[in-house]
Amino acid sequence: MRLETLAVHSGLHPDPATGAVSPPIYLSTTFERAPDGSFPHGYVYSRLGNPNRAWVEEALARLEGGVEAAAFSSGMAAIMAVFQALRPGDHVIVPGDVYHGTAKLLHGLFSDWGLEITVTDVWDPDQVRRALRPHTRLIWVETPSNPLLRITDIAETARIAHEAGARLVCDNTWATPVLQRPLELGADLVMHATTKYLSGHSDVVGGVLVTGQQDDFFARIRFIQTQGGAVPSPFDCWLLLRGIRTLPYRMRAHSENALAMARFLAAHPRVEAVFYPGLETHPGHEIARQQMRGGFGGMVSFLVRGSAADALAVAARTRLFIRATSLGGVESLIEHRASVEGPGTRAPENLLRISVGIEHPDDLIEDLQQALA
Repeated sequence: MRLETLAVHSGLHPDPATGAVSPPIYLSTTFERAPDGSFPHGYVYSRLGNPNRAWVEEALARLEGGVEAAAFSSGMAAIMAVFQALRPGDHVIVPGDVYHGTAKLLHGLFSDWGLEITVTDVWDPDQVRRALRPHTRLIWVETPSNPLLRITDIAETARIAHEAGARLVCDNTWATPVLQRPLELGADLVMHATTKYLSGHSDVVGGVLVTGQQDDFFARIRFIQTQGGAVPSPFDCWLLLRGIRTLPYRMRAHSENALAMARFLAAHPRVEAVFYPGLETHPGHEIARQQMRGGFGGMVSFLVRGSAADALAVAARTRLFIRATSLGGVESLIEHRASVEGPGTRAPENLLRISVGIEHPDDLIEDLQQALA
């Protein structure tokens, strides 16, 4: 089946009791046992499993071309489960330009827990090879990266990881399975903050991990999910599944609008630089063109000429772009990334990050035009 059909039909199970096409929300925390003590419907307790969560996991596994998925109550809970599944003393390689929440989690918690962490330019294969150690167990990539939209060659990095006996995990939040399929390129595990494009309406917080194979590592992740209990609510799962239905069409609109924004910004005299892999001038454009399909995503970062105050002033003058953190909703957002991330940020002080929504691109360009005037 094509992706558009998968997005509509994966996890779609009309209610057997009523025939309702839109699935019910199962709020029950517990499920009835049979007289012999078994659980004939497959559910015991909602932390361990719930029909709405099962349908979301089915849909996300199919969309990513994986064999199994584990849904979490947030993207950070999903990220945390990956590193918890490792052992103290294991070595991991992560990019310098990585979501700041991932960096904070690693350096603020897992370094004390005993995980060895090397930060390097994972978009440079030679840097990755130099960072390897005998006990390297995992390489984490985020492509496009947040907030500088650097591009990592997933297939090449997967080869490096596997030759070293390590796993490759790819944060695919910004690209989504519509634009990029990391498992097909050799990644072992794919992570999403389902809060973003997969739900698509800024009304759900969630995360997911999708595996390409059923192995001991994913079994540990499933154990962490069910025993740790950081699972999404039935209603959040219902909302997420609803959002997935329109994902392919939303991603095309996001990508088309973002490319228009990037080209406009690249020609503007008040803009110092634009970071968007769809531009031919982007250093990762060729790799992105090879491993992404149907577009380059809805995220654009750019540098306003001047200081942090100049960048903040531009954001303050927007009328359609909403000044808010997060991304992936149908509405366009703008934020001064350095002030959001706070001390230790790697974002340039004059950088603005925009999540380009699905409004008419001319309206969005006009808004940025007047804000930059």
